[in-house]
Amino acid sequence: MPAASAIKVMVVDDQTSMRAMIRRTLQDLGFKDIRDKGGAVEALASIKTDRVHLVISDYNMPEMDGLEFLEAVRNDPVIGKTVFIMLTGSADKEVVQKAAALGVNNYVVKPFAPAALKEKIERVFGELV
Repeated sequence: MPAASAIKVMVVDDQTSMRAMIRRTLQDLGFKDIRDKGGAVEALASIKTDRVHLVISDYNMPEMDGLEFLEAVRNDPVIGKTVFIMLTGSADKEVVQKAAALGVNNYVVKPFAPAALKEKIERVFGELV
């Protein structure tokens, strides 16, 4: 049972309001080390130099979408095993299947309740304390 406060998280979403909502949800769950970026290119560079345990990324973003971001993370020898949870605005089977094929750890359909995000994180890390 990991302590949520010990898990470093990177939230990636091009919508400021969504990043703020996810940050608040994570803080309510006990997470303390939360970083966020408005785009995958910026986030990828950041996590290569300052590693995190968990990436929560939107799928639909300009410049580099969530699938391209996931693929870049998985193909990197240093950060390739980072836990990756994808946020998607629709339960589009094709997106979910592609994400699964690329090695996503879990996904959350927006809008979501805080309990749903907690459950998805706990499926990967175990029960949070």
